[in-house]
Amino acid sequence: MRRLLDGLYDGAAWLAAAFMVGLLVMVLLSVASRELGFHVPGTDAYAGYLMAAAGFLALAHTLKRGEHIRVTLLLSALPAGLRRGFELWSLTAASLLAGISAWYSCRLVWQSRLFNDISTGNDATPLWIPQLSMAVGTVILAIAFVDELVLEWRGLRAAPAAEAALHNE
Repeated sequence: MRRLLDGLYDGAAWLAAAFMVGLLVMVLLSVASRELGFHVPGTDAYAGYLMAAAGFLALAHTLKRGEHIRVTLLLSALPAGLRRGFELWSLTAASLLAGISAWYSCRLVWQSRLFNDISTGNDATPLWIPQLSMAVGTVILAIAFVDELVLEWRGLRAAPAAEAALHNE
C-alpha cells in the first residue's frame, strides 16, 4: 500500500512537471507569435489552465515531502504528548477540509460537464477539461492528508525537524 500511495504522489508530481513544461511552451509560443507577427489564439487561457493544473497536482507531493508551510513555533514549545495531540487535531481538520475541497471540485467538474459550460475565450474550451486537474489534485491531496493522519495515529509519521522552520530557499 505504501508503494502504491507514494507512486500516486510521485505520478501526480511528474504530471505537474509536464504541465509546467506545457506552460513554458505556451508562454514561449505567445512571445514568439507577438515578435514574429502571427497570432495563436488561446495561448493565455491555456497557459492559465496549465498553471492551475501544475499547482493542484503538485499539492500532495509537496505535503508528503514536508514542504507545506507549517507553524512550528508553537509546536516546538509543547511537550511531546500535547504536540502529538495538536498534530492529530490539525491532520484531522486538514483531512476534512481537503475532503470537502475534493468533493466540491469533483462536483464542479460534473456540473460543468452536465451544463456544457465553456470558456468565454475564442477557444471555447469545455471547462470540465481544465477543471479535471483541480479535482484530481484535490482528491490526491485529501488522500495524502488521510495518509498522514493514519501514519501519525499509528506513530509512524516522521516528525518534522526543528530546523525545518529555518529552511528557506
